[in-house]
Amino acid sequence: MQPTDIKHPDYFHKVVDCQWACPAHTPVPEYIRLIAAGRYSDAYMVNWKSNVFPGILGRTCDRPCEPACRRGRVEEENAAKPEPVAICRLKRVTADYKDNSDVATRIAAGKKQKSNGKKIACVGAGPASLTVARDLAPLGYEVTVFDQDPRAGGMIWSQIPRFRLPLEVIDEEVNYILNLGVQFVQRRIDSMKKLLGEGYDAIFVGSGAPRGRDLDIPGRKEGAKNIHIGIDWLSSVSFGHTTKIGKRVIVLGGGNTAMDCCRTSRRLGGEDVKVIVRSGFDEMKASPWEKEDAQHEGIPILNFLVPKSFVLQNQKLSGMTFEKVKAVYDANGKRSLVPTGEPDQFFECDDVLVAVGQENAFPWIEKDSGIQFDKWGLPVLDKVTFQASVPNVFFGGDSAFGPKNIIWAVAHGHDAAVSIDKLLNKEDLRERPAPGVELTSQKMGIHEWSYDNEITPDQRFKVPWADIKATLKNVKMEVELGFDVATAWKEAQRCLNCDVQTVFTDKLCIECDACVDICPMDCISFVPNGEEKDIRTRLNAPALNLTQDLYVSGPLKTERVMVKDEDVCLHCGLCAERCPTGAWDMQKFLVEMTYAGNGCRSHNQKKKAA
Repeated sequence: MQPTDIKHPDYFHKVVDCQWACPAHTPVPEYIRLIAAGRYSDAYMVNWKSNVFPGILGRTCDRPCEPACRRGRVEEENAAKPEPVAICRLKRVTADYKDNSDVATRIAAGKKQKSNGKKIACVGAGPASLTVARDLAPLGYEVTVFDQDPRAGGMIWSQIPRFRLPLEVIDEEVNYILNLGVQFVQRRIDSMKKLLGEGYDAIFVGSGAPRGRDLDIPGRKEGAKNIHIGIDWLSSVSFGHTTKIGKRVIVLGGGNTAMDCCRTSRRLGGEDVKVIVRSGFDEMKASPWEKEDAQHEGIPILNFLVPKSFVLQNQKLSGMTFEKVKAVYDANGKRSLVPTGEPDQFFECDDVLVAVGQENAFPWIEKDSGIQFDKWGLPVLDKVTFQASVPNVFFGGDSAFGPKNIIWAVAHGHDAAVSIDKLLNKEDLRERPAPGVELTSQKMGIHEWSYDNEITPDQRFKVPWADIKATLKNVKMEVELGFDVATAWKEAQRCLNCDVQTVFTDKLCIECDACVDICPMDCISFVPNGEEKDIRTRLNAPALNLTQDLYVSGPLKTERVMVKDEDVCLHCGLCAERCPTGAWDMQKFLVEMTYAGNGCRSHNQKKKAA
């Protein structure tokens, strides 16, 4: 194997598993250390720079960072259930305990006083459009965000229930963006051709996936009065148009929208609420914690039942019939659902909420507008730049590649903003800016570091809930109370500081094996070089996770190489403390993604400007 090039920006970035997994690449260990130091406003600003909505995402994010968290891999085997750091809920801590005045002042300082004369239209006021606006407005762009609803936020406020996300949290973080000089206009855009003719230099479409899928089965039309599309029904609740539901409710679907529907139903009068899913429990698209929350509130989830018909009595919906199925897998592992042959099952109900998926709908984009769509009804886009077939039109969020979640919409918004900025500065859109990288030694002495490298044995701390008797009576009462300061500090201590890297200098190594002896995870080995597949089997502890790289040194005096398995390293610093020659050092790795503005300019453009 060749020596590892640690100067490549992706190498150590990939070792920071949580940040690598986050679509917006939030520097997680950095803000967790700031929380531990009580610097909540600083921690909030670290989040605000990358993920834009710390208070919102701290309650609602789909948490791609947490399954990646090293803590869930390296806890002792005797732990009841090794679990990742509560990264998402610590993000909320930064919002709950920040100095509101200080944060507002810092954000407002980024407001551009002078226009650059370029006009941007954002269609839809959801997280993708708001991120584009947040990135471009401080650069002098005149950004106008259009939405048919009376307030900005898009699906954040219209489809996420208040018991999960209070309105004041949404308004606060949306207003941070609007106060940067972004104009919000309540207007339903009904013609792309008309919008293209209104003089905007670029148009960003962040209109989401606004149409819920329906079920075309017998009884659908006859029972329409009591059969509701899930996302539309949730929006109606948010608007205050819907305030009650029948006592017996069936929710169809296994995603997060279904979980929101069933929990909202319990608060609006549903006494017998059940979720019915065609797949198995483990295959449901809902996040594990969303399913747990629903079950905690007494809502059963019934699996492997395929809807067959809506049943009416006296011209009124009375129930549904389902076919029982089972999962069968072929030789390639592909799953099929096949009937078990058991009798159909019937469940009584007064109302049904259909939450079986969402799809894109662009009735306002004319076929002769120049924008091309694929066979699934999605826009044909450059997957790097998010540019459509009309050069000054860009898409992002759910409207680009179908339904995902807020953090993906934010990531799309950042990328689209870079593309718009480069387009309007006559640059190559596909020339994407490399992130900025810093490596800073944490050495304060021979055996001391400027970060807390102690590994706490604590298991994950639970976020407290409000009394269920009270929350089930109030659709606006927030269920999760969030960490208090003391518990937040304890949970922050569980972070392994994966961004503080073990950096090895082979010229200083005397091959004494002191680092091998002291490593608690047996992740350092000195072995003869060879092919990677072979080396992985010859280490002190076999390196089985092929998605995580091996750190390989240059040849040492004995012609061996140092090989470190990055997968299970605790970043405890014991190797560096023990090393008598200083061949090992602990260096904090900071990667900063490059956003729209001067940082994304090409080198040639920078030279011209100079």
